[in-house]
Amino acid sequence: MPDRILIVDDDPVQRRLVESMVQRFGYEAVTADGGDAAVAILTDRDSGIDCVVLDLVMPDLDGLGVMARMREAGLTIPVIVQTAHGGIDNVISAMRAGAADFIVKPASVERLQVSLRNALQARALTGELARVKRSRDGTLTFADVVSRAPAMRAVLRAAEKAAASAIPALIEGESGTGKELIARAIHGSGERRAKPFIAVNCGAIPETLVESTLFGHEKGAFTGATEKHTGKFLEASGGTLFLDEIGELPLNAQVKLLRALQEGEIEPVGARKPLKVDVRIVSATNRDLLAEVKAGRFREDLYYRLNVFPVSVPPLRQRVEDIPDLARHFLARFAAEEGKPVRGIASEAMAMLTAFSWPGNVRQLENAIFRAVVLAEGDEIGVDDLPQIGAQLGRQTHNAVTKIVSIVPDAPTAAIWPDSAQQIEQAEPASALTMSPPALPLTDGNGDVRPLDAIEQDVIRFAIAHYRGRMSEVARRLQIGRSTLYRKLEGLGLENAPTSVPAE
Repeated sequence: MPDRILIVDDDPVQRRLVESMVQRFGYEAVTADGGDAAVAILTDRDSGIDCVVLDLVMPDLDGLGVMARMREAGLTIPVIVQTAHGGIDNVISAMRAGAADFIVKPASVERLQVSLRNALQARALTGELARVKRSRDGTLTFADVVSRAPAMRAVLRAAEKAAASAIPALIEGESGTGKELIARAIHGSGERRAKPFIAVNCGAIPETLVESTLFGHEKGAFTGATEKHTGKFLEASGGTLFLDEIGELPLNAQVKLLRALQEGEIEPVGARKPLKVDVRIVSATNRDLLAEVKAGRFREDLYYRLNVFPVSVPPLRQRVEDIPDLARHFLARFAAEEGKPVRGIASEAMAMLTAFSWPGNVRQLENAIFRAVVLAEGDEIGVDDLPQIGAQLGRQTHNAVTKIVSIVPDAPTAAIWPDSAQQIEQAEPASALTMSPPALPLTDGNGDVRPLDAIEQDVIRFAIAHYRGRMSEVARRLQIGRSTLYRKLEGLGLENAPTSVPAE
């Protein structure tokens, strides 16, 4: 999903001119004809505005008034001010009000592009550095969760409700989806945010040391216990204890954990009496704990103690809208850490990122951007800086497309991304085929209207065959992006669909 740029100008001609340039840069343009309309958009939680191009002189609420309203609402969205009056007094006033840049009308294409890129890059870097600091301090909140995907809205709303209570929460999801981030946001948004947040990876603790690590031990309790150890429960006293990969916990430790949750007390190894603890438990797992219970590997009573408030985090492939924002935030951090002048991601490279399925989720995307920053030789990440993603994406697309293209006997079946793209674009035009005009059936054999997914399958299948596998042409004719087309190939299950043209 591209960055959303809000263009605010009472002059319709100037507004359309800037809108055209913004769209040419690859951003999504949103327009407002005045200051009041702009404030309404900016204060809408779901607007997702990333930058504002703001006219300074407008009737009613002017540019300075809009920026004042933004400050009152606590909005930190970068603002690029533009005006036909470029006096030094106007520049100083705009900068004091919080503007990131100042442009004199009419803005040149190059000037506006550089200004937008710098403002977005500075925002990403500032946000990422502040997020890292708050994460270390235990003050991370839900505002720090980089997400605009609809699939994550319900997740964040549920997590916010969990933060307002001391209820035990179980965060479920695949490895690398950001379960610990959600746990930290729950802690940082609740009453215990001033107390410690202690994270424990239950799968990384040797089985013989699990009890000692969690509950502590007395000096001399066992061989090698040369001094007293408090344990994670006491370290998190008054705060939150995050038990990651809880499904890896051995059965004998599960018994003591259950007692700690039920009685609010722990018994350190070798201790003579139990100790009272006040700890909020948040746990996470990438396993199906209910299946583990049925298999006898996880205690049923502990499961119901932990799973009081479940929160399920969807994998990255189900929230594709988050990929561009996450990629830019990772880019800003790694470029600063590595001292590289990489400021952006080329549109072709971003299309690759959004088309990939990311089996390793957010963690895999983070590592891919890190590697790309190291490889990059210019000021932006290109396709050549993502060789592993390109190779894997080519194989995925090849498997999904060749079965569909096979309905045309001599259609090209080579992988279409990225190495074979040129080969396919030069393929024989569809006019060389002898194809009868298709008639798309809208009802099934029972006379009922067919589902939209089934109709969409037929349309995409026919378009790929009609244009001989030229995916850019298919996407253009269907008026969707190439990355969207690739996602639909997998999401609609076309690899299992009948490989035939819709009935004539």
